[in-house]
Amino acid sequence: MKRDGMNYAPDMSGNKKVVKKGEFAFAASHFDHGHIYGQIAGLAAAGGVLKYIYEPDSARYVTVRKDHPEAVVVDDFRRILEDKEIQLVTSAAIPNLRCGIGIDVMESGKDYLTDKAPFTTIDQLESAKAAVKRTSRKYMVCYSERLSNEAAWHAGELIRDGAVGKVIQVLNLAPHNLAPSSRPNWFFDKSRFGGILTDIGSHQFEQFLYYAGAVDASVNFARVDNIGNPEYPELEDFGEASLTLDTGASAYCRIDWFNPGGSKTWGDGRTFVLGTNGYLEIRKYVDVTRGEGDKIFMVDDHDEVMIDCRGKVGFPYFGRLILDVLHRSENAMTQEHAFKAAELSLKAQAVADENRRKTRD
Repeated sequence: MKRDGMNYAPDMSGNKKVVKKGEFAFAASHFDHGHIYGQIAGLAAAGGVLKYIYEPDSARYVTVRKDHPEAVVVDDFRRILEDKEIQLVTSAAIPNLRCGIGIDVMESGKDYLTDKAPFTTIDQLESAKAAVKRTSRKYMVCYSERLSNEAAWHAGELIRDGAVGKVIQVLNLAPHNLAPSSRPNWFFDKSRFGGILTDIGSHQFEQFLYYAGAVDASVNFARVDNIGNPEYPELEDFGEASLTLDTGASAYCRIDWFNPGGSKTWGDGRTFVLGTNGYLEIRKYVDVTRGEGDKIFMVDDHDEVMIDCRGKVGFPYFGRLILDVLHRSENAMTQEHAFKAAELSLKAQAVADENRRKTRD
């Protein structure tokens, strides 16, 4: 399981509950990506009650039913939309279908939490923006590389408290394990997954904005390619992008499907943040040769420290999201931030697609 990134979900059972049982009911639908399990676990650990499951493939929710025997499996998604007790629907559909599902959810008077990437086209993003304005509901995105990793979350707190000073640069390295035989057909269809920068890259752009305290950015350079998997012609196994944030900070990410066989995990994701008074490195999933991840290595004007975050930080995003739904606040993540990260990933993908087209021509 450690090399299975598609179904990776940390243990969130110790998370702090923010509501009493029965105060927050949610539904889970479209289990096309394994990130749905982490989304369900996060909401439930914070006190939410899973009332409904909608997923045509029963094999996908066997473990969920064991953990949530009270959940009712429905064969019609409209059952969920019509139940006024449901306050939020969490979903991990095929990426190009996520927007349409989200709009249906919001039109029914409920908030929506989707796996990344939330969109595969700019038109979808604009439709979601219009639906949010029309319905006053939330279209939230589970950017799990930060939200479901204790070290990545705690690094944000340290940066906000001034631990490294003003952020000058953010670097993200995000190798992933391909394991093509375990992937569904849509994974290799670009019209459905949207491109590597749109998909995995949305994680990276969200972190750029958050760690630098930025609200916008411009794309300087972007590239995608298929270097080592010609048998899957629409797959992009390598991507990179350079941005300048509106704070003046620079940002760069490298995303790839070249996690080597000797890796003990599905991807040695790392983030480096340089500030005016120090720097830090986040080793999210593994500390190579020394064990588990969830570690921060930080150097400032006074010391060199290693901060082990595993089991000590928790996953506050999900509890804050529940309270945001109940109180119509924006403490977990603003709608603007969720949409801007997606917008930047889509813009970078478009630049990379154009550059690749020119190279081929």
